[in-house]
Amino acid sequence: MSWKTAYRSIYYRGAPEPADPDLGKAHTALLVIDVQNVYLTRPDRATLSPAAQADYDAWTPFHERMHATVIPRTQDLLAKFRTHGIECLFARIACHTKDGRDRSLSQKMPGWNNLLLPKDEAPSQIPEALAQVGDEIVVTKTTDSALTGTNLRLILTNLGIKTVVCCGIFTDQCVSSTVRSLADESFNVVVVEDCCAAGSDELHRKELEIINMIYCNVMSSAELKALMAVG
Repeated sequence: MSWKTAYRSIYYRGAPEPADPDLGKAHTALLVIDVQNVYLTRPDRATLSPAAQADYDAWTPFHERMHATVIPRTQDLLAKFRTHGIECLFARIACHTKDGRDRSLSQKMPGWNNLLLPKDEAPSQIPEALAQVGDEIVVTKTTDSALTGTNLRLILTNLGIKTVVCCGIFTDQCVSSTVRSLADESFNVVVVEDCCAAGSDELHRKELEIINMIYCNVMSSAELKALMAVG
């Protein structure tokens, strides 16, 4: 099954296959969303309580996917895009104040999403494996959408970008929010499914079905590289 027929929700069963997206190198950019130290650091399991160990185990598939698939394939895409002179940009969650008072409501909600990530501290940084190179642009956001909380829309417009290729985490949260915002601003969007992850594979796959064909085209990194001839 190719990207043209995969990840279809009930809305698009039987719909015609989409045309190839416009992936001209001069007006396409890669955007890596929220791959940050805070999401990759894990405690020593042996030091945790039984309840915390159960939570640790529930997140193990996510960490395995990140290290075995998402990070290496995103590294490969970054290398290919850089070789061909294609813009690479990054978005990260971080607050400008120590106590996080400048965060949006969604970033202050009680529970898992309530992260305090001051912009200059280690947890909010992009890991070395995917770090920006030279003058590649990094936007800092206190919202889920990388457009809503930053001047990214203006930056993309000034760069002459028409198509944004999205990678990162979490598929069902900040990736999805960013994709929807980009689509609403009339950018063409591609989501690279094997360069994204959610808290579970079920959430990852379901969100791809939800956003595919209406807000973006979902495809693998291999399919993207073939379409762009960046092998």
